[in-house]
Amino acid sequence: MCGRFTLRTPPAAWCQLFLIDPDAVDPDDEPAASSPEPNATASSDSWKPRYNIAPTQIIDAVVQDEAGGPRRHARYRWGLLPPWAKDLSMAARMINARSETVDEKPSFKKAFAQRRCLIPADGYIEWKKQTDGKQPFLAHRHDDAVFAFAGLYERNRQATGDLIESCTILTTRPNAVTGRIHDRMPVVLMPEDYARWLDPNFRDTDVLKELLVAPEESFLELTAVSRRVNNARNNDAACLEPVDAAI
Repeated sequence: MCGRFTLRTPPAAWCQLFLIDPDAVDPDDEPAASSPEPNATASSDSWKPRYNIAPTQIIDAVVQDEAGGPRRHARYRWGLLPPWAKDLSMAARMINARSETVDEKPSFKKAFAQRRCLIPADGYIEWKKQTDGKQPFLAHRHDDAVFAFAGLYERNRQATGDLIESCTILTTRPNAVTGRIHDRMPVVLMPEDYARWLDPNFRDTDVLKELLVAPEESFLELTAVSRRVNNARNNDAACLEPVDAAI
C-alpha cells in the first residue's frame, strides 16, 4: 500500500517534468468543496516542502482534460470518493486501488477508463515490523528526484451536496528492493508512459494495466528514517532524518 509520501521538490522542477506551466500552479487553488487540510501544499511564492503527506489531505496532480489538449495542475483530496457514495468517510478506505483488479471494482472501474492522473512525489514511506515496533523507511531516488504515481480521480456530489474532487494511488507487487519492507508498493510510471496514461480517449484497459508494474530495482533505494514521521501532524525535515536501522 501507500499511506504516506513526500513532495519536497519545488513546483518549478516537477512542472517541467510533467510539461505543465509552473505559473499556472495556483497556491490558492483548492479542490471544489474542500478546505485546506493539515500539510496542504501551496505552490509558487507560498510553496512549502511536504515531508509527510497523509490520507484525506489535499495533494497535487497532473491531468489532461481532452485528448491532444494541454496538461494542467489539479488538487484533489487523497482518498477517492466514488460518484455514488453518500458517506464522506468511505474515502478513507479508498486511498489505494489494487492494479490487478482496478478495472473490475465498481469504485474504480469508470475512473480507470477515463479519469487518470499523475501524482508528483519524491518519496514514499513504508513501515517494517521490528522487535521494538514499526520502523519507517523512505523509498526514494538516489538524488531525491521527482517521479509520478499512477492515480485516478473522481467527482462526487452525493456525500455532502457539494462537488468533491478526490483521488487514489494505484498499487502493485513490489520489486526486490521495495519488497524487503512490504508486499505492495505504489505504481511508479515512467515518463515515456505519461502521455498514454493521461489520454482520456485511450481506454484499452489491457494495455493500461501493462503499465502498472514495479519499476526496475535500481529506480528506488530505501533509507530508514525517524519515527517522527509516524504522526501525520508532523511535517518537517526531521521526519526524514536518517536513522540506523537494519532492513
